[in-house]
Amino acid sequence: MSEEKPARVPETEEERQERLEKQQEIDARSVYVGNVDYQSTPEQLEEFFHVVGVIERVTILFDRFTGLPKGYAYIEFESEESAAKAIEELDGKEFKGRALRISKKRTNLPGFRRGGRGRGRGRGRGRGGRGRGRDL
Repeated sequence: MSEEKPARVPETEEERQERLEKQQEIDARSVYVGNVDYQSTPEQLEEFFHVVGVIERVTILFDRFTGLPKGYAYIEFESEESAAKAIEELDGKEFKGRALRISKKRTNLPGFRRGGRGRGRGRGRGRGGRGRGRDL
């Protein structure tokens, strides 16, 4: 027999606001690190970034379908000052033969989806569609 999962209780507005504030506080002391070598480990990144402050967490992102690294990471520091120092002092510095791009981590807002590329008509067939313009 399979066990039933307990019903998920929706969070109250107060709980939601508290969660968002905590996430914004974490994001304020975190940085985005782009152009990361695909063979890099969290330990190597921690060693590289520890010169600017105490690190709470290193997260390397992986593609969910291939399982391969995406080439970027997030570093969460103990303080906002350390995050700012990382941007000032380490942006553009070389790590494992690659110049890192370091910037403030953006806060993901729930329910907000980025627009721009990839939305709309789709790809691949052009304007004609299947079978149009051909004599049958």
